[in-house]
Amino acid sequence: MRFDELYLNDNILDALDDMRFETCTPIQEKCIPEILDGRDLIGVAQTGTGKTAAYLLPILSLIDDGFYPDDAINCVIMSPTRELAQQIDQAMEGFGYYLDGIGSVAVYGGNDGGRYDQETKGLQLGANVVIATPGRLISHITMGHADLSRLSFFVLDEADRMLDMGFSDDILKISSHIPPTCQTIMFSATMPDKIEQLAKTLLKNPVEVKLAVSRPADNIRQVAYVCHENQKLGIIRHLFQNNELSRVIIFAGSKLKVKEINRSLRQMHINCGEMHSDLDQSQRDEMMYKFKSGQVDVLVATDIVARGIDIDDIATVMNFDVPHDSEDYVHRIGRTARAQRDGKAITLVRGREIRDFMQIEKFLGYAVEKMPLPDGLGEAPEYKPMTIKGRPGRSGRADRKARRGQRRKPGDRKNTAEQKKAPRRRNRRRSSDKPQT
Repeated sequence: MRFDELYLNDNILDALDDMRFETCTPIQEKCIPEILDGRDLIGVAQTGTGKTAAYLLPILSLIDDGFYPDDAINCVIMSPTRELAQQIDQAMEGFGYYLDGIGSVAVYGGNDGGRYDQETKGLQLGANVVIATPGRLISHITMGHADLSRLSFFVLDEADRMLDMGFSDDILKISSHIPPTCQTIMFSATMPDKIEQLAKTLLKNPVEVKLAVSRPADNIRQVAYVCHENQKLGIIRHLFQNNELSRVIIFAGSKLKVKEINRSLRQMHINCGEMHSDLDQSQRDEMMYKFKSGQVDVLVATDIVARGIDIDDIATVMNFDVPHDSEDYVHRIGRTARAQRDGKAITLVRGREIRDFMQIEKFLGYAVEKMPLPDGLGEAPEYKPMTIKGRPGRSGRADRKARRGQRRKPGDRKNTAEQKKAPRRRNRRRSSDKPQT
């Protein structure tokens, strides 16, 4: 469907023409009419499906039609991260190019006092649209800088990510300041129980739009190295020495590991940088600028950049750790092969992660190509589900219990119990006899 078939405002359509946007994505086609009709909505769709436009276009169109007060905050868009808030703000500038008198302000933490003052001024001057992270918006509400009593649109973008980051109470606190007539729109990449519960709390008879998580693009070549943890850096060193890596994002499971990987890469004389939540906003902005501009070749990051960040020329995504679930895998490797380019996704699978990676392959519907380890790194683990030592399955416990039962003789249970109790009593007496310190 074309955008000009959706009853959007002419000023919005002019901006879309300038941006060469003609055809809707499926999520836009299904969501825009419902939002224009004033319905609460929950949309489930992965990153890269166009959901930012799915809510921004109809909201801006309605505000520009003049049915909302000029001296009030008409729309609040909640974002889990500063980076996504910045991206939404940039989209707002593009879509709202021909809209007179409709301003926006991005409100997010990690900045100096000067930035906070700018946000305060923007809120008090009557920005129509506020794009905010939860903690920062609560700060402005508490200080009396943001009045949401006449709010018309409340949008939660990447709601699952916000709950994962512990923002549930913040969202409920913010929602207590909005009027009951406010139209609430929620987007999430997944639909766990906690999202359903939040939707029941905030939304009124919502329309549900669900798009199945799509498989990775065909132009992403996916490979995996089955290895031990201490072989991972050797694999990376081999790939760089053979010029197989350029314009790379390496995802790791924790900020501590990000720092360790980045330090190791620097020792290999690789031009790299790190991105994680320990950096303040100015440091994160600078690092993202360096990576986008090519001043840094390799970005080592936590999942903070897995969603909502568009960098078109990423050639390779590497999973230093196997993602927790299939959807996270799709989100991560979806950073490459954009804008009709080819891309490569490399996953390093250590022994204990084999079972998780097999689940990802089951979701994909095919086996990911396994690469042999480089010479000199030793043997790789066998690619089959592994039992973690000391944590056998139910059948293992049952078998051992049966064997113990076979070794016991009738009438031994009482004696065995008494024998077990005796050492514990002796230990307690010995500990009580210790001199006091």
